[in-house]
Amino acid sequence: MTDHDILTDAEREALNEVMLEPPEVERSLLIVEDDPDSRSVLSEFLALNGIHCVTASNEEEALKLLKSDSSIGMMLTDLRMQPHDGLHLIQEVHKSERAQLPIAIMSGDAEVRDVIEALHLGLVDFLLKPIDTNMLLEVVNKELKR
Repeated sequence: MTDHDILTDAEREALNEVMLEPPEVERSLLIVEDDPDSRSVLSEFLALNGIHCVTASNEEEALKLLKSDSSIGMMLTDLRMQPHDGLHLIQEVHKSERAQLPIAIMSGDAEVRDVIEALHLGLVDFLLKPIDTNMLLEVVNKELKR
């Protein structure tokens, strides 16, 4: 430290460490929806609100994306899909290296037992269709820490 420095050596070292840290990667939302129109509308709405989305039309595509894209910070899945439903997908995610991923589920025709089973899987939310867009943004922004 010289006479003209305003930082101590410790402060300068801490500043250097912070400046050398890699920039934080923008977290994405994975939307899993088998209806192409619903998938597109959701993705476009969220993109207009500054949320980067990746999409999948079924469980197989979703699991592949979760393995290959580490920027995915949350998953929003439909309940009713074929050949496997959203609850099955969630169980598969929980068995994987992405077990801690925050997950919300959406459905237009959920029965009480579906909701109970979903909540036992530790979801962050269960959204009913038609989706309340304010609620959706609140949940996604919270989980992606935006």
